[in-house]
Amino acid sequence: MLYLLRHGETTWNAAGRYQGHQDSPLTPRGRDQAASLGRILSRLHRFSKDPLLAYVSPLGRAQESADIIGRHVSLNRLDEPRVMEVSMGSWDGMTHYEVSMEYPEALAESSRYDWYFRSPDGESLDAFVTRISSWLKDARTPAVVISHGVTGRIIRGLYLGLSRSEMLELPTPQDGLYALDSGSVRFIAEADVVS
Repeated sequence: MLYLLRHGETTWNAAGRYQGHQDSPLTPRGRDQAASLGRILSRLHRFSKDPLLAYVSPLGRAQESADIIGRHVSLNRLDEPRVMEVSMGSWDGMTHYEVSMEYPEALAESSRYDWYFRSPDGESLDAFVTRISSWLKDARTPAVVISHGVTGRIIRGLYLGLSRSEMLELPTPQDGLYALDSGSVRFIAEADVVS
């Protein structure tokens, strides 16, 4: 069993600013979301006395979320750079509008879901998929992964054997987690595990 979580909402999420490898702090709503994820995990893991292995992105928003989650469930945390968000290079920290104004030629023929791989100095989709695939092959289970939106799409897509375009269109909620088990993926919200 692998539980896949996205960090809580950040100030840049709320402003429509894409973070990549840059960071902004969790909003009050983001801290509430992380606490909710902690409560979900504590209920799902309540029959085990052992800490839950947690692969955590080293980026601040994932670390802050893990700190909050860890108040609700015991975690054996491992910082894992391979589950960091995609780097958009010089586009990290920009809005889509800012990118479109400064780099219109780079966005030509891009879609809503693949434009962040068009940065001239950012991570390519192939490199990103290779990085995530490498981690997925090494990951031990049961475990939780505390990472990011695009990262979560690729993890789920690889797990399900989806095409790259299908992976990129997967949703990226911050108010629940995904359970990857026996070849299937299921979304779990806090209301689903009320005791």
